Amino acid sequence: MATNDKLVEVLNDLILINNDRITGYEKARNETKDIDVDLQAIFSKMADDSRKYKTELSEEVTRLGGEIATGNTGLGKIYQVWMDVKATFTGNDRQSALESCEYGEDAAQKAYRDALGSDAEMSADTRQLITSQKADLKSSHDTIKKLRDAHKAVNA
Repeated sequence: MATNDKLVEVLNDLILINNDRITGYEKARNETKDIDVDLQAIFSKMADDSRKYKTELSEEVTRLGGEIATGNTGLGKIYQVWMDVKATFTGNDRQSALESCEYGEDAAQKAYRDALGSDAEMSADTRQLITSQKADLKSSHDTIKKLRDAHKAVNA
């Protein structure tokens, strides 16, 4: 496999995980109760962040002469089904939404760790792009986790 092909594959994996995040956060926003306007705003922002990350990654794939991936990861499809099943049994409550979103954030962190740990040759600029996005996603993960833990503590 050519050097660019390996890197394009790594970047496309990240594009797919961002597609998963967009789909997941739009679903979470739409299924969140109207009184949870704070969550709706956070979920919208996180979907928008992933749109930005996807654009940045897509520009890099194009620069490398690759084909930009479309759709979602297999994990993303599993995640969406899991959210649907969980909502059926627990309702579309705040705690369920936050737990589902944290699951997705864990998957995103793993994908970015894998990308940075891959043996694909990448420029310092590409590595910095991935590292920066990973840090932003870690902050999103921590926000979701804090909200989840706070909600759980209040309702214990």
